[in-house]
Amino acid sequence: MNAYRDQYAQLFNGGKDVTLLAISTDDIGDLASWAKDAGYPFTFLSDTGGNVGRLYGAFNPGFRLDNRTLYVVGPDGTIVHRAAPFREVDPTAYTDLGAAVAKARGGK
Repeated sequence: MNAYRDQYAQLFNGGKDVTLLAISTDDIGDLASWAKDAGYPFTFLSDTGGNVGRLYGAFNPGFRLDNRTLYVVGPDGTIVHRAAPFREVDPTAYTDLGAAVAKARGGK
């Protein structure tokens, strides 16, 4: 999440024409506190029951958590990019993500 925060302006156009949502099975209170303390400029959503994770194939019932999966959804609601698992320690993953976001924004 720190990499998203630190590259937010570049990867996500500072939030212009882009909405970044981080979804976790963690409790909303824990997420809100963590997001505030770390200064994340995007929205965290709690999926404590794993319902969203199940819908998108990210929920791991053995551990009752969502796997680190990243989706880029275009303006029409179509998933235009999926990284499962997202390789957050690989710098090329952010290059790929930036290109997918730009493509979803219509090259803006």
